[in-house]
Amino acid sequence: MWATAVGVARVRALETERENALFRDPLAQAFATAGGLWPSSPPLPDDEAARRRRLAVSFSIVIRTKFLDDLLQQASASGVRQVVLLGAGMDSRAFRMDWPEGTRLFEVDTAAPLDFKASVLRQEQAVARCERITVAVDLREDWPGALAAAGHDPAVPTAWIAEGLLIYLPEDAVELLLDRISAQSAAGSRMGLTLGSRGVIERFGADAVPGSAASMWVSEMPDDPVGWLAGHGWKADSHTLRERAATYGRPISTPPQREERPGGLISAVRR
Repeated sequence: MWATAVGVARVRALETERENALFRDPLAQAFATAGGLWPSSPPLPDDEAARRRRLAVSFSIVIRTKFLDDLLQQASASGVRQVVLLGAGMDSRAFRMDWPEGTRLFEVDTAAPLDFKASVLRQEQAVARCERITVAVDLREDWPGALAAAGHDPAVPTAWIAEGLLIYLPEDAVELLLDRISAQSAAGSRMGLTLGSRGVIERFGADAVPGSAASMWVSEMPDDPVGWLAGHGWKADSHTLRERAATYGRPISTPPQREERPGGLISAVRR
């Protein structure tokens, strides 16, 4: 997963360099190139199909980043002052976004990536734009307890982000995560999820290089994500990558290969 976090940072660094960038992440390059501390990436296949798959994944990372940035801005505008990033990786939103006074942002991840991240942040002399609190805990353990001990208040609304995370968890772990999030969410809380679209594991995982991100994907989105989240007490909207990309001025030029089903970009409000 470490190499995956660095790969995401590389994509964000490349987007940041674009003239018409959908977001700017000035720390992404530092995370992507910090010397020698990350495991070396497996060699990448260089055939055309593999190249196209890599481009598709990179494109999806850019669109989902913008989507979740917007969701967090809307949550802040609605008065939410607690943010929790689950599986935070090399996320730099605490440093690159403008936050209202009083915002507390919790980054939940295991100790190793958080320690690596801290070393890069010290090197870059990065200063957070809100109160940033790291919570070193494995999501398979009692992370709600660790989050509470770090100061999270479940009695007031929270904006939850699980970006690029659920696809790596088996279905029972996804359900447990949603149960735990819901139990810590006051009415008016917001949530942003990215889900693996139906068929993505078949398309990307069949010939994935061992150790690559796609080789670790195990969970796709439910057939009815809005209904699924309603069962957990959330009013959700589902968006396709194609729809969001067009909205952001990055339309996908190729026609859909099949009838487009519910999309894997999810915004939700706690009822």
